[in-house]
Amino acid sequence: MRYRNHSRFFLIASLMLSAAALLMLGLLSVFAQDDEPDPLGEPGTFLNSYYEAWVTSPHARFEDEAFTHWDEDGEVPERCAACHSTSGYIDYLGADGSEFGVVDTPHPIGSVVNCNACHNSVSSTLTSVVFPSGAEVTGIADDARCMVCHQGRASTVSVLNAIEEVGLSDEPHTVSEELGFINIHFYAAAASLYGSEVSGGFEFEGMSYYGKYNHVEGWDSCSDCHNPHTLQLSVNECADCHEGVVEVADLRTIRSVGSNVDYDGDGDIEEGIAGEIDSLQIMLYASMQLYADEFVGVPIGYGGGHPYFFVDTDGDGEISEEEGVRDNAYNSFTPALLEAAYNYQVSLKDPGGYAHNPDYHIQLLVDSIAALNDDLGEGVDMMSLHRSAEGHFASSDDAFRHWDEDGEVPGSCSKCHTAEGLPFFLEEGVTIGFEPSNSLECTSCHNLNDPEFALYPVMEVSFPSGATVSYGEESTSNMCLECHQGRESTVSVNNAIMAAGVADDEVSESLTFRNPHYYSAGASWFGTDVQGAYEYDDMEYNSEYEHTRRFNECTDCHSPHQGGVVNIVECADCHENVETAADLQLIRAHPDDAERFDYDGDGDDDEPIYDEMATFEAILLDLIFEYAAETAGTPMAYEPTSYPYFFVDTNANGEADPDEANYGNRYNQWTPELLRAVYNYVYIGKDPGVYTHNADYGMQIMYDSIVALGGEEAAEGLLRPLVDYYE
Repeated sequence: MRYRNHSRFFLIASLMLSAAALLMLGLLSVFAQDDEPDPLGEPGTFLNSYYEAWVTSPHARFEDEAFTHWDEDGEVPERCAACHSTSGYIDYLGADGSEFGVVDTPHPIGSVVNCNACHNSVSSTLTSVVFPSGAEVTGIADDARCMVCHQGRASTVSVLNAIEEVGLSDEPHTVSEELGFINIHFYAAAASLYGSEVSGGFEFEGMSYYGKYNHVEGWDSCSDCHNPHTLQLSVNECADCHEGVVEVADLRTIRSVGSNVDYDGDGDIEEGIAGEIDSLQIMLYASMQLYADEFVGVPIGYGGGHPYFFVDTDGDGEISEEEGVRDNAYNSFTPALLEAAYNYQVSLKDPGGYAHNPDYHIQLLVDSIAALNDDLGEGVDMMSLHRSAEGHFASSDDAFRHWDEDGEVPGSCSKCHTAEGLPFFLEEGVTIGFEPSNSLECTSCHNLNDPEFALYPVMEVSFPSGATVSYGEESTSNMCLECHQGRESTVSVNNAIMAAGVADDEVSESLTFRNPHYYSAGASWFGTDVQGAYEYDDMEYNSEYEHTRRFNECTDCHSPHQGGVVNIVECADCHENVETAADLQLIRAHPDDAERFDYDGDGDDDEPIYDEMATFEAILLDLIFEYAAETAGTPMAYEPTSYPYFFVDTNANGEADPDEANYGNRYNQWTPELLRAVYNYVYIGKDPGVYTHNADYGMQIMYDSIVALGGEEAAEGLLRPLVDYYE
């Protein structure tokens, strides 16, 4: 105890010197001001407030293990000194004249992290940090001081290197006594925050992971949320947006409106996101123990001290005090078990991971469970788990990950596939390239500078055909139309055909597939007003669809924050037996005094409209294949999951085999007639809700495509919906 008091004496002395230096700088800056205020205006009180804030923080806890662990050794070793002593931190920065980024010598014990660590000539200009994976994060200003230490000690790279060193890179389930546990270390908040950009967790090959977690402007960095001297969270400011937050513990109850799935499969999508992560941690630990028992044959358990994982010698599922000793460290890791154990520790050792980057932690945990689950007889029911949200916040989907390798989402796509693209377009009227985003964000649609967080104003929307429409100047649904409008139209298809200059049934090398793009619900809704589908000459089509007065815009039926999820409860008010989204396909609406029609000719005029349309689709696809083979002269195959969807059917078996469904084998024998029909077929498939958005319009374009390819006889028995019949 005497020794620690001695160390405290010298620490306080150094603080006094630091304070004197700060005071001198403060006085000099005061004297330099034009209005020459009183230079003796209580500078001591100013400095004392910072000291009082710091002295209550974890950085000043002399007795904590973080600063006393090496007392018996008499020095803090090089590998630890940078973050567990002030002199080591200064050494790492090179502020003492040594090499930057390296600690060459041990440092004295008895130190904490004091003012000198963060306030010196180097730390004040630090703007980038290199993480254990080798990734460098730049342009981070003051937060770089925090990230030097709060980045962890390991990464995906560390784990892969360890596995490679024992020669098991291709043998995930082979035990090696040479594989030891790899520890991320404590409070790696920055590794969580930057996610896949720095790969602090173990990221499985072939899977996509959340990048930097972007909160909102002004609350998006270490010092935005934590007081840099006390390290305490600014809970009062959290309460401005998050209802019910009064104290730190309440932060665990927060759940973003974009977290619209049940990640842990417990049926609760209202619990705080921290609860989802807690459950997944429990599932992963149980999976590890089951895997160790059944596959490895050596029970594993987690204890409180290094190296954390021990042999559960009595098999009771817990690590006793006798078992939790270094000599009993777990020594039967397989690569798969090591990867899972590493991610389990990553999640545990950042207790604020649910705030720093919840999506990244969820993805690491779910993927780790899945990796072990493959080899367990009865593991976790993976069908009940989710690793990513859906719709606008689906960070794992190709809608946001497609451009990861390129590093930029081009201007032709950025408006709808990056967080920044839409507000930029609304402000500037043009689109430019942006770096890939994890998903959309609050600021993609909401102006956070507005006291009410209002949507950016959108009065009317221009569609690819050149037509301009609106739900009304005050409508929030106009925002939806900016992206849910498709990328092509009757106009663009006609332009392509005109440029080719060939007859309807003549093949042209200059004709290529035209993709209407995904979820063009707005184009379906407005029908012929915007001509999102291909409309044939001299034919009439339905215009804007009118449902009912209460449900006649996007946001009347869909929750914009839940990825477009339909408000099923509201539907059930009018449509009997509608309890789930799947039940919507069972609806067939008939005005009481209206004639009933059997559109597909099967004798059933009461079947769901979805089924009526499905018959049209099947007939159209068969005619497309027939026309391609007999008129265009080259058999065609269709694979809806592989762009550009239509391929040469080289073996003429009617299917897109794996060796056929590739871009190099894309279908290239297009005629104008084939192009029109295929465009319409894809259009219907790319708006999976067209049966609700504008069913009559959808059947009209399919009917006309059927007739165009096969003549009137091909449509025998089918009925083309009358234009605006129900108006």
